[in-house]
Amino acid sequence: MPSRPKAVAMLLLELARPEPDLRRIAQLASSDPALAMRLLQAANASYFKLAGQVHGVSEALAVLRLGQVQSMVVSATSVASFQGGPHFDITQFWAYSLDCAKVARSLAGLVRQNHQAAFTCGLIHAVGELAMRSGLAQSIALDERVKPLDLKRARAERKAFGFCYSEVSGWLTRHWHLPPLVQNALLHAHEPFAKEGFEPLAGVVHLAVWRARARHARLTENAMTVTFPSLVAEVMGLDIDLVLQQDPIDWSLQEPGRSLI
Repeated sequence: MPSRPKAVAMLLLELARPEPDLRRIAQLASSDPALAMRLLQAANASYFKLAGQVHGVSEALAVLRLGQVQSMVVSATSVASFQGGPHFDITQFWAYSLDCAKVARSLAGLVRQNHQAAFTCGLIHAVGELAMRSGLAQSIALDERVKPLDLKRARAERKAFGFCYSEVSGWLTRHWHLPPLVQNALLHAHEPFAKEGFEPLAGVVHLAVWRARARHARLTENAMTVTFPSLVAEVMGLDIDLVLQQDPIDWSLQEPGRSLI
């Protein structure tokens, strides 16, 4: 999975300092879905005492040695450039993922869910899209009908392939032994009521995805009202106004390629 070149470069500079700032390292790594996944995968490995219990990047850094972190960051520089198709903008994808993570963390605070797990889920919920584009040519072809960040993307993928990007992300987290809380949230993010009962963190991610994609698409007030997942919000004690307030970045002021940190 490709990482943001700027995040990698800044991490290498920080790690090369005589006394690296762990808080800065956590901030930089938390801005990149691919790096976050690498760190979480390593920290949840079976030979660590906290295997399957590390929910966020800051927790992962408490488990891993800085030498291990540096090796993972260095390896990220060797990843070949990602070819996601003519309609896929990887810079836009990184920005969207980080914004979704921030919205998820804010929503988690409103409904008393795990903040770190919510941020992690928001950050990596769409890495399955990268995996699909790497190994499923039809996923790229689908862009002709439904753009990568369209609100209808998950539904279109499920109709075409029987699964969607967030489910693939969930399968990846299961394969890498991330905490069950994160696994279940991603596996059911597209449809929080799909399993028996209701998965609260899946609901948080579901609403964060809607918020980030609706904002990115610059939906009108009427379009947001029509597409708002009101049933999920109602079960969680939220409404459209509360969800719309969880907006960490005014994307109208952003320019392509602008720093995310």
